Amino acid sequence: MGGASLCDSLVAACMSSASHSSVERLTQFDTRSSSIWPRRSRLVNNCSLHGSQASSRNNNASSSLFESNNTSFNPKQRRFNRASTSGQVTTLEMEKDAMVNKPRRVVVTGMGVETPLGHDPHTFYDNLLQGKSGISHIESFDCSAFPTRIAGEIKSFSTDGLVAPKLSKRMDKFMLYLLTAGKKALEDGGVTGDVMAEFDKSRCGVLIGSAMGGMKVFYDALEALKISYRKMNPFCVPFATTNMGSAMLALDLGWMGPNYSISTACATGNFCILNAANHITRGEADVMLCGGSDSVIIPIGLGGFVACRALSENNDDPTKASRPWDSNRDGFVMGEGAGVLLLEELEHAKKRGATIYAEFLGGSFTCDAYHITEPRPDGAGVILAIEKALAHAGISKEDINYVNAHATSTPAGDLKEYHALSHCFGQNPELRVNSTKSMIGHLLGASGAVEAVATVQAIKTGWVHPNINLENPDKAVDTKLLVGLKKERLDIKAALSNSFGFGGQNSSIIFAPYK
Repeated sequence: MGGASLCDSLVAACMSSASHSSVERLTQFDTRSSSIWPRRSRLVNNCSLHGSQASSRNNNASSSLFESNNTSFNPKQRRFNRASTSGQVTTLEMEKDAMVNKPRRVVVTGMGVETPLGHDPHTFYDNLLQGKSGISHIESFDCSAFPTRIAGEIKSFSTDGLVAPKLSKRMDKFMLYLLTAGKKALEDGGVTGDVMAEFDKSRCGVLIGSAMGGMKVFYDALEALKISYRKMNPFCVPFATTNMGSAMLALDLGWMGPNYSISTACATGNFCILNAANHITRGEADVMLCGGSDSVIIPIGLGGFVACRALSENNDDPTKASRPWDSNRDGFVMGEGAGVLLLEELEHAKKRGATIYAEFLGGSFTCDAYHITEPRPDGAGVILAIEKALAHAGISKEDINYVNAHATSTPAGDLKEYHALSHCFGQNPELRVNSTKSMIGHLLGASGAVEAVATVQAIKTGWVHPNINLENPDKAVDTKLLVGLKKERLDIKAALSNSFGFGGQNSSIIFAPYK
């Protein structure tokens, strides 16, 4: 579908689903105010684009269905627009300078989460340190006919002040989690309206992915189609695609830099974080919001993973169901949520006086090239990902003394990762390894991003969270490397976070204290 036809469709949807005179548009950041939160803005020209006006707007690539953000661009942004119009794209010059100057360092200056254990990084990590479990019986639908009836389900969630009410009703939860976590990361990073006004929005980007996308929106559309196509949500196609979350957040912020999503199953979050950091190091951006979001605790999502025989069936005691490396593990527990990091180029962050939580050193991706769902028996793909991540970060294996493992609580997966970690770091007596999934379950495409938040929080606080439910460790595991049932103090030198996904997708990313 072309851009013009999509715009026409959305305009038509606005006119058919709202009053004849108006439609509520997506809330936007008002960069002229002192608050980063969106305000309810003016309606879109009564959603009526007549004659040549409509044609002109459809043919203007820089226009938006929800109005142009040009009026709130800062002077630097206006200069960029003028330069672009005249063919003098100054961003290219800045990128060229970055290629010949000293390497650009990337730091973490903000974090946002939506999880079963909290809706901000501090509450989330405090609960992890206390060993609390976010696994419970599913309440959002009747799952009594399923062999698995538990999940890391978010019981309460609010978009108040962050997303327009009408869009909140139409959007899939994966998009709502993404939008709210993204805006919370900006707030956590001290990006107020005044700070935002100083950003060059052509050098700010969004890269937040999803493994599953808008499954609920698409499923509802299929159900409506059984009656008639006229019953279908006019937004079902755009709101089901994985890229639309990043696109809507960028539209909301007016950010015109790199914008897309990556979908690499349960490795999605890590892929997005590393690619976002690469945009900064290459000089293509100064600021990036990055991470992952997923929400598929719905009948088709639960049923699909049950059919894969991947889920735990420990329904009698949900908090004990997710038990990485324990001999009684019987599969992973689904979770939902989002994690978003605010990454900045170091000098950009220092100039605005941002608090720096950690430095992103590097990472890597590999493919097992072995099986759709099973890990490679020799662990070669995981080992290669770790070794390449160390090389990219410019550090040695002795520098890593903390690993936030993928460890989902599956019989084969946990052991293969453990053996790879032991191979790479087993001689380091300081090494501590844990799995955040023991408490929140497996958040699919969001897992790597949420675990990156946990990793940065470990660096900030000097505490690593426990591995709960590790009561009868697998005989093939040396518990000397694993964090116990209680939190532990650790002065982290460098931390590695792993994420793997269906299709043999392997990813490792590395953070360290900023010095």
